[in-house]
Amino acid sequence: MIQSLHRFWRHARGYRRCSARLAALQLLVLDVDGVLTDGGLWTTESGEVIKRFDVRDGLGIRLLQQAGVEVAWLSGGKSGATEQRARYLGIGQVLTGVKDKPAALAQLQETLGVSAIRSAFVGDDLNDLAVRPAVGLLIATADAVQPLRRRADWVLDRNGGDGAVRRLAEEILRARGQWQRLSEQGWRDRND
Repeated sequence: MIQSLHRFWRHARGYRRCSARLAALQLLVLDVDGVLTDGGLWTTESGEVIKRFDVRDGLGIRLLQQAGVEVAWLSGGKSGATEQRARYLGIGQVLTGVKDKPAALAQLQETLGVSAIRSAFVGDDLNDLAVRPAVGLLIATADAVQPLRRRADWVLDRNGGDGAVRRLAEEILRARGQWQRLSEQGWRDRND
């Protein structure tokens, strides 16, 4: 109970500090393994990698896209499951197998014409900490490694693969003044 309360207040403080930047956000870049998934990988006998994605994160992504936020995925891993899920959600910018995340992020920002200050990155591990200088907001999942949580602008109150991106989407829409209407009237489109 005390740990949950501490997590809630840490999340609330992070939101208040970041709300103006969330409202102006143009590009949200998400790590995949450990952010959109719980970080676990299943491998079939034939070598196919299977990942579990949270459907609530998918709806959060769709809501952000509808609100005009470009959502991109940037991952050091590479598997067909990531690309397939991205296609299903209409993610146009999917960078996988990336060895140098800061360089790939800088190239993505240049391609899209988005400045670092209007970009946010969500990660969970040490390789995500490297993008710190390249974004206006560095956000960590609740279960991210301690060095990332310590340097992040905001630590979410949800673990990766457990609705963390959906929670962030709600806060971005709240900062933009769009969440109240959605929470009262609902959303009409397919649920991904």
